[in-house]
Amino acid sequence: TQRLADFLLSLQKTHRDHIFGSTRNLEYQTHPGVPHANAVGLETQYTELMVIKQYTRTYNETHHELEKTGRTHAEMVEERAKEKCEKIWTEQLFRKSPGSKSAPNIVVVSGVAGIGKTTMVQKIMFDWARGTQNKRFTFVFLFKFRDLNLLDDQTEPQMHLTRLIVRYYKYLNDLKLREILQKPKHLLFILDGLDEYKHKLDFTNKKLCSDPEQFFPVHVLITSLIRRTLLKGCSVLLTSRPTALESLDMGTVDRFAEILGFFPKQRLMYFKKFFGDEDLGSEAFQYVEENAILYTMCFNPSYCWIICSVLRNYFTMNEEDRKKAPKTVTELFVMFLYNILTNHKRQAEDQRGILVNLGKMAFHGVANRILVFYDKFEMFSFGLKSVDSSPFLSGFLKEILQEENTEECITYTFFHLTLQEFMAACSFFLDSSDDIEKLLERLDSCTDGCFEIFTRFLAGLARYSLTKQLEEILGWFLRKSSVKILQWVKEKAERALGSRDTSELLRVCHWLYETQNEKLIRDAIGKDLKLSLSSIILSPLDCAVLGSVIKCCGELEELRLYKINLTHESMKRLAPGLSCCRNVLMQACDVTPPCCEALSSVLCEETSQVILLRLDSDNICNSGIHLLCDGMRKPTCKLKQLRLLSCELTSESCEALSLAVSSEHSLLTELDLTGNKLGDSGVRLLCKGLRSPKCKLETLGNGQMSLFVCGFHSSLSFRPFKFSANNSMPRSFPQFIDSHSIIVSVQVIVLSNWPVATKYKFVWYIN
Repeated sequence: TQRLADFLLSLQKTHRDHIFGSTRNLEYQTHPGVPHANAVGLETQYTELMVIKQYTRTYNETHHELEKTGRTHAEMVEERAKEKCEKIWTEQLFRKSPGSKSAPNIVVVSGVAGIGKTTMVQKIMFDWARGTQNKRFTFVFLFKFRDLNLLDDQTEPQMHLTRLIVRYYKYLNDLKLREILQKPKHLLFILDGLDEYKHKLDFTNKKLCSDPEQFFPVHVLITSLIRRTLLKGCSVLLTSRPTALESLDMGTVDRFAEILGFFPKQRLMYFKKFFGDEDLGSEAFQYVEENAILYTMCFNPSYCWIICSVLRNYFTMNEEDRKKAPKTVTELFVMFLYNILTNHKRQAEDQRGILVNLGKMAFHGVANRILVFYDKFEMFSFGLKSVDSSPFLSGFLKEILQEENTEECITYTFFHLTLQEFMAACSFFLDSSDDIEKLLERLDSCTDGCFEIFTRFLAGLARYSLTKQLEEILGWFLRKSSVKILQWVKEKAERALGSRDTSELLRVCHWLYETQNEKLIRDAIGKDLKLSLSSIILSPLDCAVLGSVIKCCGELEELRLYKINLTHESMKRLAPGLSCCRNVLMQACDVTPPCCEALSSVLCEETSQVILLRLDSDNICNSGIHLLCDGMRKPTCKLKQLRLLSCELTSESCEALSLAVSSEHSLLTELDLTGNKLGDSGVRLLCKGLRSPKCKLETLGNGQMSLFVCGFHSSLSFRPFKFSANNSMPRSFPQFIDSHSIIVSVQVIVLSNWPVATKYKFVWYIN
């Protein structure tokens, strides 16, 4: 027994050493187009990701995965969201939660493409190998679904679990491996990248494996591990993009976590590490912070890499040599492509031809949801060489499996799904044999959202001024394609604006934004249009795009947002567009005090055109009203109508409102406070402002029944005044008639909708 124990310890050390050696470094490509990546220490380069523990959710939204996480990330930044989500460190994934009887065995970690799932797995393996985390596991086995795809189902359609382990850990090829599997509670299996697996896991299959020596198809072995019929008591960590989780039996999952990517401080840290110079990294990050589109994308590590790769060249140039920095996502990727083309301009190869073939393969992948391309299949079929023999391709593709590990197969993937979509779009401007009209018909008929980002790139690349720089190297971009695409975008925009399809309207706004064509946007939208979006999720990116598109119009009659959860970041991104709207209605939008601060800035802008603002939210609070009123008192504020309905305001907000309505510069003629409990003290405070000769208020709403009062200012100018009353109105409301008023006429009105029919006297008066 002692000899067995000693042997197992020796085997464990061999396993730890192997894992440590294979996980200690990160492959780090510092420049696009550099054929070989640098190896840097995982500890020095790894930036902690934000992982939250929460309930599962399906992915039946048309939003692109990247934006879905962008929205979630922005919500997390908000203070109130901290109550909804619990931060969980990677080393806590298999720890017992407070109040739980046992530690979780089956853990699922979800995250969008490029968010860092595989790097997180590498960090978990590395920490285990050096003995700092997950010490309760004596052995940890990692299986990547990419690798499992390469197993030959024809020559070896079935195998047992021990055979599968030895396939990837040859030094465990010993009878003692069976001894290891006898204690499953000390084993951890990590299954990385379910979304990349070619087989669908069938959790309804009744024929599951229960013996590690039984022969089964590999996908059944994997399903059996997750279902706990095989090696019952072992632990399993499964990673996946959200799209693949709907097929998963979540009833078997003990803990579900989601990677949200980088928070602001982590983004800055990543930039500093990438640039290797804190000052330069900070300068680049400051630029990104000021660009709503790029900053929103920076939660994603892969996007951070692409942005840093582009900005490295930009910020290391002399200031006089710098050209315009990227603003849209299309501009960013055009600059990315230009950098690669510049790095390889001396190579005697047909760059345009290679890009056409690469783009065709990329489009094939986008259309069929293929992320991994095989050397002997897709690469060969589309006439592409390996990265080793074509360094030019190293700027776009990374080799994800080494030849010696896979016997004879090598596979490739684009650095990011969005890069794949960009290259797919490029091919339609480089190859005259592509039928652009047929493509547009296909986009019209698509209902699953797979072409969402691809279409944005099509619209962005149709801008001649953007592709002009690329034409210096690649030759002409097809003008006919550009004209047809822009005409198609305009027609889609006009149809979307005439319909009630909020999702389609939002998609079209993204396309219009990427074109940066102000005339096209004005022609499509017009200045007299009323935009309405309801019951949809708006990410900060969506808000930035919407704000920019509205701003291009110059003036919009009305923007109505209904049942849209707006965060502070979202409101800031939307602000440039809000200032161009005459009427802004935000109903049930969960507007908070920080949102009011952004709104206040909009109201007091010199160019602001907002004359009506309606807010229905129980989260504004008195502090939010104080912030709003600060902007209303500024001489540049043009607001005439303010409707604060059911905002749970109390007397604390009335002093600020009183100062606002009596402000020297106030143009406010209507104030509706229906559904708020102001109380007697609040009404008294409000009446101080109403008595002011500077007050221009004509209508005061506080309920269902409208009553009219007329008064004279000290200037003796006639002023009609209207207010509304409901059951909650204090009976002491006529406080604005004080002992200094001269009663000119008396009007008696019965308020029949009050609890007790009450007579009140309202007067015409002179102060």
